[in-house]
Amino acid sequence: MALNDVYINRIGTFFPNDPVSNDEMESILGMVDNRPSRARKLISESSGIKCRYYAIDKRTGKRTHSNAQMTAEAIRKLTGKDFTLEAIECLVCGTSSPDQFLPSHAVMVHGELKNPSCEVASIAGICMSGLQALKYGYMSVLSSQTTNAVCTGSELASSIMRGNQFEGEIKSRITELKQKPILAFEKDFLRWMLSDGAGAVLLQSSPNSCGLSLKIEWVDIYSFANELPTCMYQGANKDGDKNIIGYRDYAPEEWIANSVMAVKQDVKLLNKHMVSVAVKALSMTLKKRDIDIGGIDYFLIHLSSEYFRKELDEAYRESDNEIPQSKWFTNLASVGNVGSASIYLMLEELFHSGKLEKGFKLLLVVPESGRFTMSYALLTVV
Repeated sequence: MALNDVYINRIGTFFPNDPVSNDEMESILGMVDNRPSRARKLISESSGIKCRYYAIDKRTGKRTHSNAQMTAEAIRKLTGKDFTLEAIECLVCGTSSPDQFLPSHAVMVHGELKNPSCEVASIAGICMSGLQALKYGYMSVLSSQTTNAVCTGSELASSIMRGNQFEGEIKSRITELKQKPILAFEKDFLRWMLSDGAGAVLLQSSPNSCGLSLKIEWVDIYSFANELPTCMYQGANKDGDKNIIGYRDYAPEEWIANSVMAVKQDVKLLNKHMVSVAVKALSMTLKKRDIDIGGIDYFLIHLSSEYFRKELDEAYRESDNEIPQSKWFTNLASVGNVGSASIYLMLEELFHSGKLEKGFKLLLVVPESGRFTMSYALLTVV
């Protein structure tokens, strides 16, 4: 069976409400135990993020959008005279922050869209889930299972970053926490890093008849969970031996007392392994693919923080795979770290920037620190 070429023909994004500056963050998310965060300013400065978006009403503090609603809004941006919601054959949605455990995120998005029955798939994970959704849709069109696919990445991080989510832990561990910072750093760290938004792409087997398209050449994904421990997690805690203890092994009252549902990250593990894993995965792709790093025109990299830019740059250079900083593209500063949606948000901005020309090569890079997964994907402008 002959394989189809697959093209990204449309890209849509959605951000809830107005942008939020660094100085506004804590007033919207709320303080923990009525005390300002000790880490917020330092983290904001090192991350390079200037503004982000929250699905929270600044006046009332109430949620304004669900994850499914934001995702549906991004998908609606894909429609026009030659493509409608009724034409969707395959809907694939990735997120690390679904609105509920069950039903799955993608069927909730389908319910929001109310388009006719179609194939639907939900991809669970963290930052990688958005690109994994893209690969699922790519393989569906590539293999002629469908003639089109809509793929998404979205996050609703703010709802679990609000200060009141940690009050139970403060009250239950008041004595212990008086001896330490108000929150363990791995919890407070992420409160100032993550934000809300959604991105979507339309994949088809033919390019746009007018204007640009992005041909997907390949998508490579590598997990290093066989070698490395858990770094970023939710619905679990680590015991004294650094083993993951899931929420099922806690009594319900312990979920609150131990902030089990908070998103945590082991910052020491992140610093120790993230850069080396990125370099190792690139070496694996270069052995597998016929690719000239020097021929890359844009390097779209999902940076969780500008903190990692210099280290990654040096590590790529030392491995003889230097990609000049002039080719790096990220919009982290203006939209924040939106996890699984970030690669879609970068693609959308660059796609509509007027900077792309026929034949340009785009190398996409998405790292995930959950248990260390890396992906590289190559697109060609046509």
